[in-house]
Amino acid sequence: MIRNPILPGFHADPSICRVGDTFYIATSTFEWYPGVRIHRSTDLANWEFAAAPLDRAALLDMRGNPDSGGIWAPCLSHADGLFWLVYTDVKRLDGAFKDAHNYITCAERIEGPWRDPWYVNSSGFDPSLFHDEDGRKWFVNMRWNHRGKGTGGNPKHASFDGILLQEWSPSQGLTGECSSIYDGTDRGLTEAPHLFRRNGWYYLTTAEGGTGYGHAVTMARSRDIRGPYETHPDKFLLSAADAPDHPIQRTGHGQYVEGPDGTLWHTFLMGRPIAGPDGQGRFCPLGRETGIEKVVWGDDDWLYLEGGGLLVREEVPHDADSPLPQPSAYDFAEGLHHDFQWLRHPHPDRLFRTGLDGLTLIGRESIGSWFEQSLVARRQQHLAYRAETTLDVMPGDYQHAAGLTTYYNRHKFHALLVTHEPGMGRVLTIQSCPGNWPDCALEHPLDAPVPLAEGPVDLAVEVDHATQQFYWRQGGDWQAIGPVLNAAVISDEGGRGEHASFTGAFVGLVAYDTSGQAREARFDRFSYVPA
Repeated sequence: MIRNPILPGFHADPSICRVGDTFYIATSTFEWYPGVRIHRSTDLANWEFAAAPLDRAALLDMRGNPDSGGIWAPCLSHADGLFWLVYTDVKRLDGAFKDAHNYITCAERIEGPWRDPWYVNSSGFDPSLFHDEDGRKWFVNMRWNHRGKGTGGNPKHASFDGILLQEWSPSQGLTGECSSIYDGTDRGLTEAPHLFRRNGWYYLTTAEGGTGYGHAVTMARSRDIRGPYETHPDKFLLSAADAPDHPIQRTGHGQYVEGPDGTLWHTFLMGRPIAGPDGQGRFCPLGRETGIEKVVWGDDDWLYLEGGGLLVREEVPHDADSPLPQPSAYDFAEGLHHDFQWLRHPHPDRLFRTGLDGLTLIGRESIGSWFEQSLVARRQQHLAYRAETTLDVMPGDYQHAAGLTTYYNRHKFHALLVTHEPGMGRVLTIQSCPGNWPDCALEHPLDAPVPLAEGPVDLAVEVDHATQQFYWRQGGDWQAIGPVLNAAVISDEGGRGEHASFTGAFVGLVAYDTSGQAREARFDRFSYVPA
């Protein structure tokens, strides 16, 4: 069986392609650096990390990008002996404007090096590149209408102004007529276009309904690449919008691929909602994940799910099995493992260094900064887990702090920190922003700071579905610290909600020094153990 999701935790907007017997999936990273994550597999069940292409300032600089801005919906393809990657860097989320800049890069090998990018346009987001049989290349993206009533927090249909098509080449850029080829269905919010060709038809798949619980993959086709396009007789290839009790929700935004053995597949993003801490509501702490499902061609030359209907399966019959969860331990002696990312910054030497003495974070701006923040974290990939670290830091005053955090963005996090309190010296404290946007007010769940002795201190957090608890020890047994905290806020649905929260929960290490002295904190180890 293939068990969905195939890429658990925050891996949204999966673009898939196949080269020989190897499949590749590229997913969005938004404000997390390096940009875009690519995984590969030969059996579609077992996936390994392959590359994070956007790893230098020439390709990506997100300093100042808002939460859930940055890299939206990459498209990965292979043609002319090269891998091609199309990506959007979104500089503004709120208000009428988006400021979404679209680029293309390429490489001979998936591991790179990836060439400096071609700038393409800024008319909208979610672009893709279609390589036609005659060798011509076509750039496809949705167009954003700033005159519509949409905002980043509550998108309206009027802002999604159809799918654009224009020829592109590396030497000339965009050339010829720019055509609007598809307006979508009444589900609206039409985005994420992908083209492919079969039996004389051009097929267009789009995502519709927003990236929340009304999400869907919509199909259309035309004999001419410029249209007109007719919509699938069922409108959608897949959607869970009318099945609120199905365990896999928010299905949409994916891409079609054919296997070397003739099997047919379609990726999709998905969410696995669970109940809130009071048993009410639903939230997706793991963010938008990547799933895959078998599809078949009908006699009418339309694509359908193998099992019929619009609902994808948790387990898909296959000749390979998905792996079981495994614990992870990191000592940082050989560098930063690819599980970890940081926020926005193309120059990581400003934020951290690794070596035999562990991971050293250089205290920069606050935990909520959009510019220069020393926060290194990995995705939460399980509904329950325990993470531990050992920290050695001597803060100079209360403006300097370092510790362990569960983090979504600047208004959704909990952090157990070592800092300094006047008259007490080195102490433990907890800082939280439990989804209180737009003021992002900092809360202090501890009744009073806990004094620390000199030397390293062990920090831990246990997350169990909708709740979490911090722990600490220093030469003795583990002790709980602070109250049980609400983990549900560190999710897509927390704070501003699903239409303004596009990433997922992370757990990791943070340091800040708002005095500007760049004081450091050293972490010997980090472990992540699924429960």
